[in-house]
Amino acid sequence: MRHANDNAPLSDPSSQDDPAPLNVPIRSASTVAEPAPDIDIALLDRLQRSAFDYFIEYSNPANGLVADATSPGSPCSIAAVGFGLSCYPVAVSRNWISRDEAITRILATLRFFEQSEQSRHVHATGYKGFYYHFLHMETGERVWNCELSVIDTAILIAGMLTAASFFDGSDPREEEIRASTARLYNRVDWRWSQGKDGFVRLGWKPKGGFLRFSWKGYSEVLLLLVLGLGSPTFPLHKDAYRLWLESCDWLDAKDGGYLYAGPLFIHLFPQAWIDLRGLQDPFSAQRGIDYFENTRRAIAEHRHYAIRNPNRFTGYGEHLWGLTACEGPRRRLVLRNGERQGLMGYIARGAPSGPDDGTVAPWSGLACLPFSPDAGFDNLAHILSHYPRLLKHGRLPDSFNPSVRTTHPEGWISPRSVGLDQGLIVMMVENFRTGLVWDLMRKSEPVRRGLDASGFQGGWLCRV
Repeated sequence: MRHANDNAPLSDPSSQDDPAPLNVPIRSASTVAEPAPDIDIALLDRLQRSAFDYFIEYSNPANGLVADATSPGSPCSIAAVGFGLSCYPVAVSRNWISRDEAITRILATLRFFEQSEQSRHVHATGYKGFYYHFLHMETGERVWNCELSVIDTAILIAGMLTAASFFDGSDPREEEIRASTARLYNRVDWRWSQGKDGFVRLGWKPKGGFLRFSWKGYSEVLLLLVLGLGSPTFPLHKDAYRLWLESCDWLDAKDGGYLYAGPLFIHLFPQAWIDLRGLQDPFSAQRGIDYFENTRRAIAEHRHYAIRNPNRFTGYGEHLWGLTACEGPRRRLVLRNGERQGLMGYIARGAPSGPDDGTVAPWSGLACLPFSPDAGFDNLAHILSHYPRLLKHGRLPDSFNPSVRTTHPEGWISPRSVGLDQGLIVMMVENFRTGLVWDLMRKSEPVRRGLDASGFQGGWLCRV
């Protein structure tokens, strides 16, 4: 999973005087943005379909495991599995694959995770209902000495819940999807992951125990907290959400303040599943904002940062933006301005506080469509017209750095596409077009219980 490295507090929301409520336009939960007439829908279809095909081309149909990236020898990322499970309903509804094929693939995945070893053994697949971040694509055993990942397990479970909500028929195989998902969700011991201070730990290793750090600050852990608080078996203690909110930072920005996280993916991941339009917890209600609007403001700040371009990177501007956790060149290279600069490799880049080395995510516009359609389509059109070498087999890479001096305008291009990026594209484009994933998760009882336990009110929670 991608973790932000920008934990330096900007301001403490709990220490500030209550601000006057902002005039926030809360969109109806039934309202989904429609493409403008001049948008090339055929192009959008191709990009969304190509992103989905990742989960066909880079998965093991025998066990449902999905490769982290297109790199040769890449292990499975359990988060990529979660994204893949969430994309199958989209694929069936768009007739990319048959309902039967999707059911077969989903059942292979669920059966693997139910039957795989859950123990403290260093080569197990998981423990306490959680799973290791990276698994061997064939055996499903832990690889790379990785951690038992609480956030990636949450993403995996979210994918299972999405599939269970879609496959709601009386066919025995669809019944098995729902029953297996319930068993897997119910055995996750969310409370075990919560430290004595009430914060959820980042992860656990069989020889070292819990990792040193906890989930503090605004992050994708919002998804985990909702699922953990909604558990009927091992729920998080009720103070988990409040404590997390108190650890978040508020940033005053040009288009209105927002709960801050620098990397763009943090704002996007939870809302790939959960429709937060019009929903407010106590903190967001106090600020006169919801998390959908919070993300719109974060996107706007990314654009403003790119326009300011304080580090004078090539290409940055109104039409090219989107800093997030991604791969990048990791050595000193000559930039187009003649300077030699050390670049950061894989890191959680962010705006406006960095880090930043000129590396951007070309899929940002597609992933931001539900929140800022005009900005998203503008970014996409710019990417495709000015950097044509980025699109290979109809699929966008993890990242590129146009500031690096090469013979083509793209500069340095990541040699891989990443499962998390491709899944996010499929889901966010579909939420923009039809709201399908949001609709499915609104029907999920664990999500509703978790939102209630977190203190969310309003919006579709009043109508379901």
